[in-house]
Amino acid sequence: MYYRIIYSLITLLYVPFVASAQYTFFNPAGSFAVETSLENTDELRMPIYRNAMTSLTVSGDFVLGGTSAQKGLTPLLFTGSLSERKIIAIKQLDDVIKGQLSIITGFTATKSGNVFYAGTMPQPGTGMGGHIIELQVSLQGQIAVKDLGEPVAGEGIFAMTFNADKNEFYGIVHPSGKFFTFNLKTGKTQIFNQTVPSEKDLETYHSFALQPEDYLGRALLIDQQGRIYGSRSINKLFCFDPANQSFSVLKDELPFVWGREAMGRIDSWVKMPEGTIYGSNAADGQLFRLDPVNQTIVNLGKPIMMPRIMAMTPGKNGMLYGVAGAFPGYAHLFSYHPQKGFRDLGNPEFKMVSPGLEQGINWRGYQIASMASSQSGNYIIMGENEALSQLMVFPAEDVP
Repeated sequence: MYYRIIYSLITLLYVPFVASAQYTFFNPAGSFAVETSLENTDELRMPIYRNAMTSLTVSGDFVLGGTSAQKGLTPLLFTGSLSERKIIAIKQLDDVIKGQLSIITGFTATKSGNVFYAGTMPQPGTGMGGHIIELQVSLQGQIAVKDLGEPVAGEGIFAMTFNADKNEFYGIVHPSGKFFTFNLKTGKTQIFNQTVPSEKDLETYHSFALQPEDYLGRALLIDQQGRIYGSRSINKLFCFDPANQSFSVLKDELPFVWGREAMGRIDSWVKMPEGTIYGSNAADGQLFRLDPVNQTIVNLGKPIMMPRIMAMTPGKNGMLYGVAGAFPGYAHLFSYHPQKGFRDLGNPEFKMVSPGLEQGINWRGYQIASMASSQSGNYIIMGENEALSQLMVFPAEDVP
């Protein structure tokens, strides 16, 4: 009886603490939300079920976004102005390429800074493939889209990056997991099988009821030497060297919780301004640092007790921002600094003021899939992954 009383008292003390931590809201001075999806006005808005912001970047004052749609609907491309805090342009991908479902690769840029590239995923069951698209953002924020073709017939582009020095794309396709290169100048495509799961790997994945979208690496990264890094089966990091078109597997595995290796894969990469490379493991939401010289990784731990780190972006003076957690939990914004470690900043909740909402409302971000830093470095931008998604913006901290 005595132990039951003590246990009850501990429970009563602990539960409010957990609830308080779960519902900590992040709303720093200078933060704001940009309305992009609420159909409460005649202003330019994206329609429901087509506006999950799965790719995001910045071109001057403009945020460029690519969305994922529900099955049977076409994804969108949009720009929003940071200074005006509103949507400037919306373009249906279906106007350029038919039969596409989502843009999940993120954007990579040319050296000019106003031309960007992304890959698309097709509607399931159609036999169609994903396309590489080129986007140009005008000085007025308008979007021009060019179709560069389907690099691997019948397969979607699940992850992709672009080397502007070599004019070459590198990607992973869905569902096979093949790796491809595509040269922008020559139009030549090469397809490699070294990243395809083996039959034994597939048996392991099937035993965990995992589909290709659950085990294929979600992002690729190019190091200072032009080598490309990504994840492959099972829980491994690979490196592709374009100089001799060779693949190698790093000795160090992705950091994992015992027994969950099969779910290990890259969720996101970020290269900091000074060159430090961070990556995340989707399975357990662990952050790590990659040393490309020695090709080793250092496990930095978990920012919160949930899986996934779907997006990361640089802040100021070595600060990294990321979003941890995913459905059915709430997204948590976190920061990491090499000297200060992790901070769980909680659930973002920013003021949104727009026509029809002149009084303003507190908009809370539950599911967040994309992040970007403004070119000035002053703002961090987040894109929601919802049926009705908004842009959420906050000032980067001036850490010493």
